[in-house]
Amino acid sequence: MLISTNNKKKTLKENCIPSTKPIVLVGLMGAGKSSVGRLVAKKLDLHFFDADNEIELAADCSIREIFEKYGEAAFRNCERRVISRLIKQTSCVIATGGGAFINSKTRELIQKNAISIWLKANLETLIQRTKGRRTRPLLNVKKPEEVLAELMELRHPIYQEANITIITNSNKKKITSNKVIEAVKKYYSKHEKSHQVSDRGML
Repeated sequence: MLISTNNKKKTLKENCIPSTKPIVLVGLMGAGKSSVGRLVAKKLDLHFFDADNEIELAADCSIREIFEKYGEAAFRNCERRVISRLIKQTSCVIATGGGAFINSKTRELIQKNAISIWLKANLETLIQRTKGRRTRPLLNVKKPEEVLAELMELRHPIYQEANITIITNSNKKKITSNKVIEAVKKYYSKHEKSHQVSDRGML
């Protein structure tokens, strides 16, 4: 694990664990990445960024407009640039769009520089949470539930590459956020020990 050379190393407030990498939440739309991410960031006293919001600010238009005017490929390029900028801020929580982790270049960027956490929800939960949300380009169809089912089949095998998986079928964001924090705590504990053993082995 790469350790920051910054002497003013921040800690995860509730767990006293060095925050040397950003926490990046991945998963399908409706999994709770933004709402859970905000809670996690608040509890750990970290900055929170919603990648989709940051993309809209950078492009000065909505994601829907980017898709309609320039296509998905252009959007993914913009998305990767924005995430690359955000990820340089080590002490933060980033909620990504559903397709961000699917893009191989963006996924590689996240895996090399962050702790990736897949927020996984079942189809029924995703349908309920995304119902009536017309701001999501991929769901602007007659049967959005079929799109979600297809996306689950295509994307779940890739989401499994994330460092951590958290089930988010519960509508209680506080519970999910606590699970994320505990998982990050265990991740740091495990990898911090591995790093120390490696260092001793090199002496």
